[in-house]
Amino acid sequence: MIESIKKTILAGVGAAVVTKEKVQAGLEEFVRQGKVSAADAQAMAEKIAQEGKREFESASARLGDTLRDLLAAPGDKYLARIEALETRVAALEGKPAGQKRHGAKS
Repeated sequence: MIESIKKTILAGVGAAVVTKEKVQAGLEEFVRQGKVSAADAQAMAEKIAQEGKREFESASARLGDTLRDLLAAPGDKYLARIEALETRVAALEGKPAGQKRHGAKS
């Protein structure tokens, strides 16, 4: 599970790098065509980079929170059930040997 998460995150980072390269290429093309000045293109690139970084950090934080919730939930959710089953097993094991447990094969 952890490996799948790592691969997903790395794929996202790879996509961000490809996107950054495409944005830079597009802005350079606009500069070559005279549609924007080099200074304006640089300002746009910085703004896009900042927004991308903020979005990535936000998504990473949400992912971390979700993973913590998922990993913590089974412990909290099933703890009472596990304790009840342990009590039941202890009670069943304490019965005389001649009695069969429910569902046990002979």
